[in-house]
Amino acid sequence: MNQAMPLPKYHQIYLVLREQLHDGKFAQGVPSELALMQQFSVARVTVRRALAQLAQEGLISREPGRGTRALAPLGAAKAKPVGPKSQRAQLTGLLENLVTMGLRTTVKVLSVQYLPAPEEVAMALQLQVGDGVQKAQRVRLTKDGPLSHITTWVPETIARNFGRKELAQKPILMLLEESGVKVGRAEQSISAKLADASMAQHLDVALGSALLAVSRLIYDTEDKPIQWLHGLYRPDRYEYQMQLSRVGSIDAKVWVSKELSANFH
Repeated sequence: MNQAMPLPKYHQIYLVLREQLHDGKFAQGVPSELALMQQFSVARVTVRRALAQLAQEGLISREPGRGTRALAPLGAAKAKPVGPKSQRAQLTGLLENLVTMGLRTTVKVLSVQYLPAPEEVAMALQLQVGDGVQKAQRVRLTKDGPLSHITTWVPETIARNFGRKELAQKPILMLLEESGVKVGRAEQSISAKLADASMAQHLDVALGSALLAVSRLIYDTEDKPIQWLHGLYRPDRYEYQMQLSRVGSIDAKVWVSKELSANFH
């Protein structure tokens, strides 16, 4: 557990489990009390308090002899296309910056799989459920250590041109373009998540630490989705900057972004 967080241990566990329920990770059942005790290195009473809070909010059902099950994922069962509240970026801004960042860091490829597209992936990439996609998971590192954990989904028709070796050597945007794709624009949303046990290990942070969560959908010049990315970043090594300017008449001025950048340190 994160000893620096001014929260009781049971509440930290509650927050992590609540987020995992939101992500739909417990569709096959919530781990047992014993498994949670081992995962979080806490006593049974601490786990029970966390589960009781989730049950009180109607997120899980606990039945003697039948275990604990999720009642209704909070929102991740179906993917939502990145909506109008997300940030739109042009290649001359954010995407070029991401390529530059990719060239200035190193990457560890955790896995590369070719599999049928799950429903949420198919929705995002405008594919049919079951169409082939490449799922790649990587950890990007700076000289100071882990920076981010990245999961990318790319249609198999494109991704067959590169695999583990190429992903370890070049930014995926460069590989897409080398595959004949003309990268156009991106839609991106940014939020926050808490590190679960797996992310805590990959990013070398304490369990329950706050991470910057980025979801990015990249289109080609014909406005067809070509890559869906989910990234978790250490906020102490990554920052997202925007330059804003005001436009419009004097009584209806609004802020618009002039340039986007993603920096690491």
